[in-house]
Amino acid sequence: MEKAYENKRMLVNEKEYKIRRLLGKGKGGYSYLAQDGSKEYVLKQIHHEPCDYYQFGNKLEAEINDYHRLKKVGIKMPVMIDVDSKSERILKEYIEGRTIYELILRDEMQPAYMEQVRDMCTALYAANINIDYFPTNFVVRNGEIYYIDFECNEYTEEWNFENWGISYWSKTPEFLQYAKKTGD
Repeated sequence: MEKAYENKRMLVNEKEYKIRRLLGKGKGGYSYLAQDGSKEYVLKQIHHEPCDYYQFGNKLEAEINDYHRLKKVGIKMPVMIDVDSKSERILKEYIEGRTIYELILRDEMQPAYMEQVRDMCTALYAANINIDYFPTNFVVRNGEIYYIDFECNEYTEEWNFENWGISYWSKTPEFLQYAKKTGD
């Protein structure tokens, strides 16, 4: 456990979770690895920090609606276990594994992962949906990729996988520039 989170605890609808570590920060919130004593989860705390390239309405409501949209399409993703509207927190299944981003950095990317994301695209495009194809949003567990974010938007060609996402699914100049900026 990271020292900074040694005694940190958060509640979701009055149930306490021990925070193990920060998993990441996105446009809409902070995601933490949390534990209830026996099982691990992802606890997402919605934040209201400004984002100069994305406009939000009600972030919590959007997460819930997006989850149901993607579930209906059949996208492999974590189960949304609980929502605490008052605290703006979401508890979801923890999918253990490396992100596509990590695999690219380690030169461990497999062609099967690209095939799987393209299969996701087929289902998403048919439903007029784009997701956030950035590789930190995908985890590989037992050879299968999972979209671990719930964000989705109406389909546009500009933001589809082929025109935007693929730029980050290998060691492209865009990927390497991002990795350098983040110190990876």
